[in-house]
Amino acid sequence: MILPIVAYGHPVLKKVAKPITPDYPGLKELIANMWETMYNGHGVGLAAPQIGLDIRLFVVDSEQLKDDDDEEDEDSKFRLTKGIRKVFINPEIIEESGEPWTYEEGCLSIPEVRVKIARNETLRIRYVDEQFNEHIEMYDEMNARIIQHEYDHLQGILLTDHMTPLKRSLVKKKLDNIAAGKIAVKYKMKFAK
Repeated sequence: MILPIVAYGHPVLKKVAKPITPDYPGLKELIANMWETMYNGHGVGLAAPQIGLDIRLFVVDSEQLKDDDDEEDEDSKFRLTKGIRKVFINPEIIEESGEPWTYEEGCLSIPEVRVKIARNETLRIRYVDEQFNEHIEMYDEMNARIIQHEYDHLQGILLTDHMTPLKRSLVKKKLDNIAAGKIAVKYKMKFAK
């Protein structure tokens, strides 16, 4: 089932999400719905707060970027050695390392707004999968960036928090319109007002 994506301005997006246990009600169905919702919005990641739930869960599918990997992009640092398709439950970033690199990111909760963000190129993360098996893994390049973006959602951090004050003032009207539901997108959205 495709769920509405919570838009910028909704308070759930600014909350620090809570861990869940294996007996979380309807978890398997929730994960299936998150995949369907993410693909419907043409995203590569989706965090639970983006569908209105303040729980520590996100999904990532960078495998769909493999087709774009050969194209040179404006930041000339887009690289994806190997795509991933994974569910991250109760994640904790243990370490970030490597040279920070800047890339323009977008977000399904903040449509039509793009922000250049510098992120470390490598991360080490601890999480549990759908069966609550624990993993500690390293990710780099675009996989690390997508995970960092979705992890930010669990911490109540949005793209707008990475903006300079000048950039934020330049897009203020657009952000106000998103919060008020005055935007047309090709996927279902839920607005705060």
